[in-house]
Amino acid sequence: MRLNDEVELRGRVVVLVPYKVTHVPRYHQWMQSEELQKLTASEPLTLEQEYQMQRSWREDADKCTFIVLDKLRWVSGSYTEEDCMVGDVNLFLTDPEDSTMAEIEIMIAGMTKLGIKTFQAKINLENTISIAMFQNFHFKEVSVSDVFQEATLWLTIDSCKRKWLIKQMKHVEEKRYSQRLEEAIGNIHQSTD
Repeated sequence: MRLNDEVELRGRVVVLVPYKVTHVPRYHQWMQSEELQKLTASEPLTLEQEYQMQRSWREDADKCTFIVLDKLRWVSGSYTEEDCMVGDVNLFLTDPEDSTMAEIEIMIAGMTKLGIKTFQAKINLENTISIAMFQNFHFKEVSVSDVFQEATLWLTIDSCKRKWLIKQMKHVEEKRYSQRLEEAIGNIHQSTD
C-alpha cells in the first residue's frame, strides 16, 4: 500500500518500516522454513515470486505491510536493516463493502490512519500459541472452519478500546521512513567536522 510507503513507526523495542526490495532476500530465507509455512498457511515461493509479491504488497490498495525491526540493533547503526529484521505485520482490507475492517497477522494499532474498526485474524487451528496470543490481545473467536482448519478471531474497536489503544501507543513515533538515512548522513557530516 502506497499509504505506508514512507511511514516508519518507532516503538520501545521494535521499529516498523515499509516492506522494501532490500528486505526480500531475508524474508524469502525465512519463508523456506516448512514450519513457518505451516504456521502462516503459506506456500513456498521462488525468490523471483517473492520479489513479485513485495511489489504487489507495495502497489495493492488492499494491503498494508510493515517489516518489524529489532530497535536496539537498528538504532545502533552497526547493523544493516536486513540484519535487524525480526518479523512482519500485515493488514489486508478483505471486505470491499466495508473499508473499516482489516485482517491482521499481528497486533498493531492501525486504526488511526486507516480508519480500521475491526481487526480479523485467521489462524491455523494447530497454531495454539498464536491463537492464545490474539486472545490475550482481547480478540474473540467468531468462527472455526473445519474445511480450512482455521479459527477466525475478531477485535472490534469501540470508542473505549480506541482510547485505550491510543494511550498504549503514545510512545510510538511516526516519522518519514527516509528520515533515518538523512539522520545517518547528518551524523557523518557532524563527525567529520
